Amino acid sequence: MSLTSSLGPIGVFDSGYGGLTILSEIRRQLPQYDYIYLGDNARSPYGTRSFDVINDFTLQAVKYLFAEGCPLVILACNTASAKALREIQQHYLPISDDPTRRVLGVIRPTVEAISEYTKTKHVGVVATPGTVSSHSYATEIGKLFPEVVVKEQACPMWVPLVEYGESDKPGADYFVRRYTEELIEADPEIDTLILGCTHYPLLRPKIREALPESVQLISQGELVATSLADYLQRHPEMECRLSQGGGISYRTTECPDKFEELASIFTGTEVDAVRVKLGS
Repeated sequence: MSLTSSLGPIGVFDSGYGGLTILSEIRRQLPQYDYIYLGDNARSPYGTRSFDVINDFTLQAVKYLFAEGCPLVILACNTASAKALREIQQHYLPISDDPTRRVLGVIRPTVEAISEYTKTKHVGVVATPGTVSSHSYATEIGKLFPEVVVKEQACPMWVPLVEYGESDKPGADYFVRRYTEELIEADPEIDTLILGCTHYPLLRPKIREALPESVQLISQGELVATSLADYLQRHPEMECRLSQGGGISYRTTECPDKFEELASIFTGTEVDAVRVKLGS
């Protein structure tokens, strides 16, 4: 479906494919709006890159989506949310040609929900090395719930397993168990585990099987979508700027054929994508 031109779609950005799990849940809860999904697949993963590079790449994506008419952009990427969101919100938006536009991330909505889950006040976070090294989850949880103990676990093999279509194969079992066992051994009191990467919902069945039954899993998609719905209700000045045609457009910096093949793993449906260029 085509996007309505008089108003603007919601932009959803990820360095790769995992943000599609966020987009799918947002569209399930808020199907009336138009969306542009942008994946910087040609330059992913972001997790191993420096702060400055991640910030530059993310800002290029945000500027692209703004130029495409999006008044609101969701960074559906934990690494970008951890390392670039604050810089964009505090230093770019105020001096941009339209400072009323907004950029939101996925970490804060996830963190805000943990009080509904944990009883022991011990929470685990599994994420990419980039997100773990930023300590964004531990920092945000500490701000809201200083009594909660946070243990972070980098899982560098999980994203490749998903993107190579191995998430439901027996070969993934070793790496899922390896990282979850390391985490639980480090803090046996953990009763809540945050999947701090948008790829990880595809590994959820194996993660669930590897964890003690007492540990609850938190996936971001539903929480981010619920938070966005609440945000739009509280900010009618933004909601009225969004086009409502139920359309979706997919953009990628990679070969469209490759994007479409892998994106179908995350969405469960066929997608049509166009190739775009970010930066100079």
